[in-house]
Amino acid sequence: MQVWPGQAYPLGATYDGAGTNFAVFSEAAHRVELCLLDDDGSETAVELRETDAFVRHAYLPGVMPGQRYGFRVHGPYAPERGLRCNSAKLLLDPYARAISGSVKWGEEVYGYRFGAPEERNDLDSAPHMMTSVVVNPYFDWGDDRRPRTEYHHTVIYEAHVKGLTMRHPGLPEELRGTYAALAHPAIIEHLTALGVTALELMPVHQFVNDHRLADMDLSNYWGYNTIGFFAPHNAYASWGDRGQQVLEFKSAVRALHEAGIEVILDVVYNHTAEGNHLGPTLSFKGLDNSSYYRLTDDPRYYMDTTGTGNSLLMRSPHVLQLIMDSLRYWVTEMHVDGFRFDLAATLARQFHEVDRLSSFFDLVQQDPVVSQVKLIAEPWDVGEGGYQVGNFPPLWTEWNGKYRDTVRDLWRGEPRTLAEFASRLTGSSDLYQDDGRRPLASINFVTCHDGFTMRDLVSYNEKHNDANGEDNRDGESHNRSWNCGAEGDTDDPGVAALRVRQMRNLIATLMLSQGVPMLSHGDEFARSQGGNNNAYCQDNEVSWVPWPSEESSGEGGGEVFGDLLEFTRAMVWLRKDHPVFRRRRFFHGRPVEGTHDELSDIAWFTPEGAEMVRRDWDSAQAGALSVFLNGNAISEPGARGERISDDSFLLMVNAGALPLEFVVPVNHGPEWQMVVDTGRDDAVPVDGVKVAAGETVELVDRSLVVFRRPA
Repeated sequence: MQVWPGQAYPLGATYDGAGTNFAVFSEAAHRVELCLLDDDGSETAVELRETDAFVRHAYLPGVMPGQRYGFRVHGPYAPERGLRCNSAKLLLDPYARAISGSVKWGEEVYGYRFGAPEERNDLDSAPHMMTSVVVNPYFDWGDDRRPRTEYHHTVIYEAHVKGLTMRHPGLPEELRGTYAALAHPAIIEHLTALGVTALELMPVHQFVNDHRLADMDLSNYWGYNTIGFFAPHNAYASWGDRGQQVLEFKSAVRALHEAGIEVILDVVYNHTAEGNHLGPTLSFKGLDNSSYYRLTDDPRYYMDTTGTGNSLLMRSPHVLQLIMDSLRYWVTEMHVDGFRFDLAATLARQFHEVDRLSSFFDLVQQDPVVSQVKLIAEPWDVGEGGYQVGNFPPLWTEWNGKYRDTVRDLWRGEPRTLAEFASRLTGSSDLYQDDGRRPLASINFVTCHDGFTMRDLVSYNEKHNDANGEDNRDGESHNRSWNCGAEGDTDDPGVAALRVRQMRNLIATLMLSQGVPMLSHGDEFARSQGGNNNAYCQDNEVSWVPWPSEESSGEGGGEVFGDLLEFTRAMVWLRKDHPVFRRRRFFHGRPVEGTHDELSDIAWFTPEGAEMVRRDWDSAQAGALSVFLNGNAISEPGARGERISDDSFLLMVNAGALPLEFVVPVNHGPEWQMVVDTGRDDAVPVDGVKVAAGETVELVDRSLVVFRRPA
């Protein structure tokens, strides 16, 4: 075999049509071997003799796409110094564009002996390891164009590749649960009809099913256990894992773009699947443990701000390079449109504390590629001082956990929530205005993959996670949920009707709020997980979305929830049709100069029709108000500088346990037409009830009504 010197950049395996360049970083290594694997398990080792800035490299003519490979690192095994090199362990390439196979759990993939954690383990891991794969980068993107949907037009739909598609009756069985299913017209038509503009995929970077879960016949279904930051997860490919997963993912992105739908990836750059000091040696740990991971004062152990066993070392230039190279790769080569960063507070931990000005954010800010896509932070982690909602840099948007909590609290009847609810409804200016951000910095959500589904939120007071095998100790215990009078499924028609009304309230609130709304997949079908609020290990019908044709079985909600999909569509499209619900700037709370309207751009009223004063906001039992949104007082111009004008709207909210009469405010329009009433069976009424200023409208308990006044 010919071995040429090759190049130190780019890292990973780079195929050029005639051969492949291999480059891998390791400052700890004394010697690195590239191991080419045949289908019969035989291995050809090539020492990487060329070294530049601790990058070992070589070019091998004739090595083609589909070739499986790994690395063996010869160097010190001294955990007490933070070094865990062991040439008996076949290691994945951190820059692998594709990964084949899965880990076959056993003592062989660990760096120590099970009975003696201090003793080095020299069992060969190769027969038990997944392997890196050389990939042909060519793909015919045709005339693919990114939708580049602006935030104020964005509606995000969070989904799991498998969970969304596994039970769809319109999909061929061989496509279910795969990237190809995302590109199928049945899925795309549902998303476009719903009004979705962005599909936010739960982790598709190659991840590992944990040893512990495998022993329990469970799996890491959610995928927050990354081992390959450049490789699409191979189990979601319908026709092979020797690079086919890359082609299939690209095809799905192209099809979604053709439908005007952006693709946002949920990415996990805060930790890896190698766990703590008792975790396996799969890649980074064996290449250069102390360069990749945050270690404690005793280097045998790992700093863990993620709850997973380890955290990546965010002050390491090699970790920062890995993350930025990965982000750029997914934008430039895979054509994705943005990222949601899991436990993003960990990315800001340059030392111990969360540092808003850490190197990572500096790199993102100045990067000409990454800075131009959607950047969404999950603004917390499990470390000290990790809750950072409202504290990310201006370029970023955030999952607004305070929005979720406040909206849940209001509709379940918690006292003293009205003032904060008003702030969340209008874009959370208390969180985002001071640093120059706009309402669109707030990604609003009521439910997501983590926690109760929307149906379970109104059906359970307590979590029911026994199927996870942790004696119901896992998952959040304070869910801000309310079961409406019965725990779980019930035959009580009054409870069932209230649950439907509560789901309508939550969906309507989400779509009428300033900011960017995010729906969780299946909530439009009243999907239930049976009260499991931490279904991370449930790769089965607990987590998979039941589509409407299955609703007759009760699994999708039954006939009682049958109109929820249509209601959700109606609310999404109401938002899309009216810019007053998706303003780019905060409300002023006063008449807006230049709009030729003497009325304030927003006004708040008591149910009696009087403008609210401080004592109304501070009332412990207050759970009702009206809000006037002036469509003729939108301060920001349109895309071409034109003045934006819209209909005006009057929202009436009764979050209390009793029916309540509301007086239509005077001096804000002579006549209003009802467009939404969550208390009615036909929640989007076709008869268009009309009311005049000063008239009284009765709202049933726990309901929301929307009136429109044409411009």
